[in-house]
Amino acid sequence: MDAGFDATLRADGVAFGQRDAELLRTVDDAGSLNAAASTLGRSYSRAHDRLTDLEDAFGPLVERQRGGSGGGGSVLTDRAHDLLAAFDRLRVGYTAIAETTETVLDGDVLEREGELGIVETPAGEVRALVPPDADAVEVVLRADAVTLHEPADAPAGGATSARNRFSGTVVDVERGESVCRVSVDVGAEAPLSALVTEESRERLALEPGREVVASFKATATRTTPR
Repeated sequence: MDAGFDATLRADGVAFGQRDAELLRTVDDAGSLNAAASTLGRSYSRAHDRLTDLEDAFGPLVERQRGGSGGGGSVLTDRAHDLLAAFDRLRVGYTAIAETTETVLDGDVLEREGELGIVETPAGEVRALVPPDADAVEVVLRADAVTLHEPADAPAGGATSARNRFSGTVVDVERGESVCRVSVDVGAEAPLSALVTEESRERLALEPGREVVASFKATATRTTPR
């Protein structure tokens, strides 16, 4: 199992995420589920099945109107608008935390390949975007870009786009209502920060002393000369 940063609302085992929010908003704009599916490049049958699953969990979300002078169509229910508002509040809260939670690692550029390079840090080598003329850099990593895995389930570095991997130990967990900030000792001067949902924290039993593997993509890093 793994835990990453993904804003979702859940009811009866069904997760409402960004793609679902896009579907509802497009229905609202386009006036029908069929038009919304076409606009989003999704099949109507899959969009219909997904909407059915969402309504089974969250209640009526789309009111279908037939015929009439306007030709019928679909409109969102008040419940759908409330769900979208709650989802937006959750994402804003996540973003605010993510923008103020970064890990900074001092490093030395070992090699370059185009815009990417290998940077030696106290926690190990990091594949990162590097400035063209700097040999000594700071690697900056936002907490929402880090995914935490159980060691036994962590994918091999070459088997995922998140090729950077650090093994470490959880040293602190700051719990909020929906999101948690997890600090992981990876051998650097400061711990690596990761944001996970409360549900993910429970699923992975994240608490101080827990062994984890942290992974992140090279494109999720930012480096500056030092």
